[in-house]
Amino acid sequence: MEERIKYLFRQYIENTCTKEELEEFFAYVQEAKNDEQLRNLIKKIYDGIRENSSLTYVDESGNLVLTKPEWLVQQPTQKKSFQKKIIVAGIGAICIITAVGVWFTNRSVNRNREIQKTAALKKKITERSEYKYLLLPDSTQVWLNAVSSLEFPDHFEQNKREVFLSGEAYFDVKHAAETPFIIHTGNISTTVLGTAFNIKAYPDRKTIIVAVSRGKVKVSRGDELVATLTKGQQVKVSNKSNDIATKNISETQVAGWQQGNMVYEDESISDIIADLERMYNVNIRVTDENIRNLKVRTSFKREDGIEHALQILCILTDTKLEQSGGIYTLQ
Repeated sequence: MEERIKYLFRQYIENTCTKEELEEFFAYVQEAKNDEQLRNLIKKIYDGIRENSSLTYVDESGNLVLTKPEWLVQQPTQKKSFQKKIIVAGIGAICIITAVGVWFTNRSVNRNREIQKTAALKKKITERSEYKYLLLPDSTQVWLNAVSSLEFPDHFEQNKREVFLSGEAYFDVKHAAETPFIIHTGNISTTVLGTAFNIKAYPDRKTIIVAVSRGKVKVSRGDELVATLTKGQQVKVSNKSNDIATKNISETQVAGWQQGNMVYEDESISDIIADLERMYNVNIRVTDENIRNLKVRTSFKREDGIEHALQILCILTDTKLEQSGGIYTLQ
């Protein structure tokens, strides 16, 4: 649980939370008010993040608070001492605090609006080893990969068509010259008129990958256009930095997962293992953290099975495969 809360805290700070992650994060904060063990855990995570960040505290409404809330403070004297320090800080600090508070509050308001907007959306999800075909209201076709979700309305607006994706999906968008189709994946949006393409945007990945098999796609981060792609092109956009990498690929690579082909070029072992866990519904561990960050080039066929894929990874990483209690371990 500690690692999960720490991950959610970081996602919020970096403005990369999905709607589900945002709701989960606030649920933990709310629950901590009546759970001393959880309250102490969040306090520990909060203190650790505060040492390495300008963040002070985010309350359950998404507002920036410069003093710890009552449910995080164990002794009243601590609160008084902290408030005294804030007063001594002076008018200059207050100006900075106000500016940051306004920025954070505005961002929170925008997020709340997004949640309200998507509250009435339909949501289709897949579990591990599960894949779904969806036909959207405008006749756009979607193939949803394992452990993914897609939110969309009963009827699209006249001037735009918007959906929200977490995970991976292949889209064959119905052409509508005056009505752009927009896929939101965290802080990345992909806009098209009529085309076919694949998006890979799992929350635990460091990058979002968009690849086009037909037509033209515009990929943006916030209000910034980062790439315009045509047939046979792919862009990999980092969630944590400004890194952007584009390249040409074959059409069969755009959504190879649909045919059971998993192709990886310069992908980390941790991301590959996450895909294998989703595909085969298994649990995999790697004992060496350095190996998890190692980037490799390889490919698998789904029909060959999990052990065949893991044996290939063992060869690439000079590790041995063990299985115990239903868990595979590379060590």
